[in-house]
Amino acid sequence: MKEDIKNRGDIEKLIEVFYGKAMYDPLIGRFFMEVVKVNWAKHLPIMISFWENALFYSGGYSGDPMNVHRHLNRLSTLKKEHYDRWTSLFLETVDELYAGEIAERAKQSALSIATVMQIKIQNPESPSVE
Repeated sequence: MKEDIKNRGDIEKLIEVFYGKAMYDPLIGRFFMEVVKVNWAKHLPIMISFWENALFYSGGYSGDPMNVHRHLNRLSTLKKEHYDRWTSLFLETVDELYAGEIAERAKQSALSIATVMQIKIQNPESPSVE
């Protein structure tokens, strides 16, 4: 039986496995490897802190993911299929590794985040949905 996400170490594992898939994914990998050429040593700890804050309210993340993704969209348009692929890879990775209340919260958060980003980036004039 799989355990739930319990701490930062579990989030580290989730994020490392997820990005290990995402960076080589035929549909979205190019955003990480070509469009922005992500510095993984810098990016992974930021993502781990983001998810630790999202799941455990740690307060350990300060950043503006919306602005980062708006910039990415200016470099190469993010389309519905890109959001859908990111979401499916994330949900698949959570399900592969964990089961429980926090794992479910992670999946719901990923769906919500992707939806809000897609709406705000594709419709910059739309009213706030936060």
